[in-house]
Amino acid sequence: MSQAPGQQPLSAAFVGRTFVHPIFDYMLIGGGLSLVVVVIVLTNPLGAQFVSAGAFPFFVLLSNATHFAASTVRLYTKPGTYQSLPYVTMALPLVALVLLTVCMFAAGTLGPQLTSLYLTWSPFHYAAQAYGLAVMYCYRTGCLLSPTNKKLVWWASMLPFLYNFVSAQRVGLHWLDVFGWLSSPIVITFLVWFKLVMPAVAFGAALILFWRIYRTEARPMPVISALMLVTNAVWWFVLTPINAFVWATIFHGVQYLAIVIIFHVKDQLALPTNRHGTMYHVVWFYGASLLLGYGLFNCFPRAYTLAGFGPVESVLLVVAAINIHHFIVDAYIWRLKKIDTNRSILDPRAALPA
Repeated sequence: MSQAPGQQPLSAAFVGRTFVHPIFDYMLIGGGLSLVVVVIVLTNPLGAQFVSAGAFPFFVLLSNATHFAASTVRLYTKPGTYQSLPYVTMALPLVALVLLTVCMFAAGTLGPQLTSLYLTWSPFHYAAQAYGLAVMYCYRTGCLLSPTNKKLVWWASMLPFLYNFVSAQRVGLHWLDVFGWLSSPIVITFLVWFKLVMPAVAFGAALILFWRIYRTEARPMPVISALMLVTNAVWWFVLTPINAFVWATIFHGVQYLAIVIIFHVKDQLALPTNRHGTMYHVVWFYGASLLLGYGLFNCFPRAYTLAGFGPVESVLLVVAAINIHHFIVDAYIWRLKKIDTNRSILDPRAALPA
């Protein structure tokens, strides 16, 4: 049984109220393990290749592909979603399939737009996940953010997305710039300075926000909340674009799988009909997500190829559609309304999990 937040020592408040264990939470959910990999990648010219080329697809399947499928598994296993989200559970898959097929028939025109949409949306999704988890750990630890501080956490989380939206090629503003306004000398100069300044702004914002919350709230922001803002910034500011695409997606997937499995297990253990222990539910959820992830990323594109579409566009457009479906599903399944039983996980007065 944990102490009430007001009775916790300050050191415990800084560590935060974790789900499993501080090492597990900080390394996998907080992103600490990803920082170790970033150091290896930056200090070793071959660091990005410490997973062999033959093993890398399996590595991606076990983390990234499985995490995309996990949102769908969560959607259909979370108690009450059929009643509370009928359009997301029943209509969205059909709409997504129809739109994907339309894009397949017009791959030369609509295909690039679908891909640019998913690549533009992706950094926002990462930022939103960092924000949601940061706020979650604040609430669990008893740091009940004021509306102003909560907005500041949001904006601090969004800075890597803003950076990518403004400066990344073929996505964001560059995707929407059909009139070539970004080619003017003034805008080019601005973008150069913007890319130089934004990393300092993002990392500085996380530190300043941590200090501000410490000074203005009854309890400090737990370090893991600040760590999530920092790791997301590192993924997008420190790594090269190709390494960011590879490693950010993998560790974002690891982060997602860890937290979604925790929520799934708590839901299943609370059911009056439950007859299984924690490990059963962990293995079942991950196994179902793994199998679905394999089907989505390996079998689904082949179905379009067998239907006569090109193999390249089949893979690229299916990947884009899966990403967009994942973004939309996530926007709904993590909205913890007042009647949602998962809100108890955020309650700082609740006991620590066994």
